[in-house]
Amino acid sequence: MIEISKLTKRFAQHTVVDDLSFRVERGEVLGFLGPNGAGKSTTMKMLTGFLAPTSGTASVLGFDIQKDRLKAQRQIGYLPEGAPCYGDMTVRSFLDFIAEVRGFKGAEKRQRVAKAVAQVELEHVLEQSIETLSKGFKRRVGLAQAIVHDPRVLILDEPTDGLDPNQKHQVRKLIQSLSYDKIVIISTHILEEVSAVCTRAVVIAHGKLLADGTPLELESRSRYHQAVTLVAEEPLDMVALAALPGVSGVEENEREHSLSVLAKPGEVIFPQVNALIAQRGWRVKELNVERGRLDEVFRSLTRGEMV
Repeated sequence: MIEISKLTKRFAQHTVVDDLSFRVERGEVLGFLGPNGAGKSTTMKMLTGFLAPTSGTASVLGFDIQKDRLKAQRQIGYLPEGAPCYGDMTVRSFLDFIAEVRGFKGAEKRQRVAKAVAQVELEHVLEQSIETLSKGFKRRVGLAQAIVHDPRVLILDEPTDGLDPNQKHQVRKLIQSLSYDKIVIISTHILEEVSAVCTRAVVIAHGKLLADGTPLELESRSRYHQAVTLVAEEPLDMVALAALPGVSGVEENEREHSLSVLAKPGEVIFPQVNALIAQRGWRVKELNVERGRLDEVFRSLTRGEMV
């Protein structure tokens, strides 16, 4: 388990992380969300022992990050912001170096490096110097060094930043495959990533905890939760839709003849909407029930609009 209790970090008079508390259990993939400047990277640096907190505590698998820092750090694989690596080293020599720092030698070192290389598909760039790689490949090298020692805790700061869609898919599959026996914390501003790989999400802003729940729980706080979106071949009767039981309102979308019918909290309106479509004989091309929009919840929370 990772446990953070009343963690606070101040730089001069500026409080970056403010009395933050939460815990993460094995098997969880925690999405750590917040706008730029929210304190995500600073929290990760404290959790990994790179920054000392002003007050509060953090422990990794029972090891206090200040009192037992080296023991805690041995449990962690860390991909920092920007994936810093030694640019003049080749990918192979860098990963060999990291494996040696982690205490591996000989055949075991070669095996560990080969496994990490295969997991993030770096075989074709092993002899290239890191400074010649694209941003996406540098990110993958950073991810490889984080997993080379098969850590019990993975802390990844923007793991798919700079990757193309295929690479993002691959990294997300890797994270899911690693998570069954590990704790994984992902700092990200890509909200689709949270829905794709995270079992839980924490939202912070101005260093304070604003929300903690599963992606579905957060989506259910959206005004679009249980909304029905229609795309038709003709204009639709907005007044009739708005008058249905359980409907709180109707919004026009940018797409022609497309509407979102919003549900009152706790109401399910799809049967009523579907019955009206059949009754009126509307030619509907698309009909979707929304889980909720995480981006809308995120904006509302971090702008202070949602209680």
